[in-house]
Amino acid sequence: MSELAGLAPRRAESIAFVRAQLREPAVQILASQVLTGAVAMAANILMVRSMTPTHRGEVALLLQVVYLATQVLLLGTERSFVASYHNVAPGPAVRAYGRLLLIPASAGLLGVIVFTAASPHHRNPGPLIVALLVVYTIVEASALASRAVAIAVGRVRDFMIARVLESVLLLGMLVGLYVTHTSHPETWFLAYVVAGAVPTIVYLLVWLRLPVDPAAAPVDAALNRQVRREGLALFPAAISNMAMLRVDRLVIPALASTAALGLYTSVATMTELLAWPVRAYADSRLGRWRASHNDGGLHTRPIVLAVAAYSLVVVPIVAGGLYLLIVPVFGHQYAPAKVVVLPLVVAAGLYAVSRVSLGLLIAKGRGGLVSVAEITGFVVSFAVYLLLIPRLGILGAAYGSLAGYGACLVFALIATYLVKERT
Repeated sequence: MSELAGLAPRRAESIAFVRAQLREPAVQILASQVLTGAVAMAANILMVRSMTPTHRGEVALLLQVVYLATQVLLLGTERSFVASYHNVAPGPAVRAYGRLLLIPASAGLLGVIVFTAASPHHRNPGPLIVALLVVYTIVEASALASRAVAIAVGRVRDFMIARVLESVLLLGMLVGLYVTHTSHPETWFLAYVVAGAVPTIVYLLVWLRLPVDPAAAPVDAALNRQVRREGLALFPAAISNMAMLRVDRLVIPALASTAALGLYTSVATMTELLAWPVRAYADSRLGRWRASHNDGGLHTRPIVLAVAAYSLVVVPIVAGGLYLLIVPVFGHQYAPAKVVVLPLVVAAGLYAVSRVSLGLLIAKGRGGLVSVAEITGFVVSFAVYLLLIPRLGILGAAYGSLAGYGACLVFALIATYLVKERT
């Protein structure tokens, strides 16, 4: 009887522990990342089954332009906002980030208008494509800003729900396009625009209408200026990181073909998922790491070693599974993409470890070193792209990613060690 009497409390404790873990911001961000990754994988399969490699490459090219333009609008403020704002109310936080985005968004819109009016006809993609690119860039910037706001104000659950709604909406529209045999790249791209805009706008409006907690920390112009200064220090890192991740998709069509881009993207979209859990963990811990550093209790080595162990375990599994599944899942026309599986998976593992190393440097207030590390990785990768893509095609692009991510990681590890020693 005593054993039965003790069983219920132990079960209650276990349930309470599980619920507590599910409330952790890192777990909720990871859940949203995993869901987004699963939908991205499904979207990739639907697109390669519905479009030729050339049309798949065109959609990939449009997405890469948006991802790069988004970083220009954010100006590096995404991580500096999380590191600087603590326990603020949702409404003031949304308005504060809106002020940060106002000037770059206005300047970007003016630049697009000038480009559309002055560019030659053969270089102008047309008003429909330009409008879609502009709208989706603003949507993506707002979504990333809402992620930073959610972490800062402690409403990561809201952000997770918004991403669930986005994923469900996107998957539903893409399945509809697949069933109706739609092969126009613009239509598939429009699905991304609509799916991203609806939940992001809804939750930003909800946060603006929430009452302000009297105990919340104040938001003032001085704090926003600090976020902007740190963001500008991190902006070279943000743009270099995005360029390191995405410039291969821009270079391949120029040095090879859009068909080659379609083959390459079919694998790269999958391998990028390997690093998402680690990046979600690093982003959710920035505020805590900075507080620990200020108190003198930030221990970097165990964190980096744990992420390295994760990569060593996951990389072989992902490489083997993806290599075997390409033809059965994508079709025989994508068989040439097998050649890039191993280098891209290894590159993703290196990238995952670098995210934590650079996050620790941000927590220590070393944004300049983060930018140098990201620039180093981009320069190395871009040089290898130019050297090897004309000779090896998509395999050259894969080697470029591997070299760039590896260079970024080596610099980040050395910088983390030297900063720790000087401290």
